[in-house]
Amino acid sequence: MANQQLNSGNPRVDLEYRRRKSAEEMRYQVISFALMIFLTLVAFAAVAAKGFTAWFTIPFIVLLAAVQVVFQLFYFMHMSHKGHEAPTLFLFSGLFVGLVMIWAFSTIIWW
Repeated sequence: MANQQLNSGNPRVDLEYRRRKSAEEMRYQVISFALMIFLTLVAFAAVAAKGFTAWFTIPFIVLLAAVQVVFQLFYFMHMSHKGHEAPTLFLFSGLFVGLVMIWAFSTIIWW
């Protein structure tokens, strides 16, 4: 039900609606792609810069990678659309459990 197509009975209106939605979706994907390329270049620049230590560079690159994963999920995998709430919930629940497990085991080892 969440993925029902608009059907007003007027083919011209339906076609115009689909074109507008497709153009909007394409614009979001192009902007997301450009931001991901920019974040990749920032990561390369952080590695190439001699003024940053590994204690800054590694977490910074991991943060940029996490931002890129969110862009990938929400714009290229269409998780921002209606009807994808359950997969989103399960995905982020699994991520939360995984991060808690990593945190728990790292504190057991380090302390």
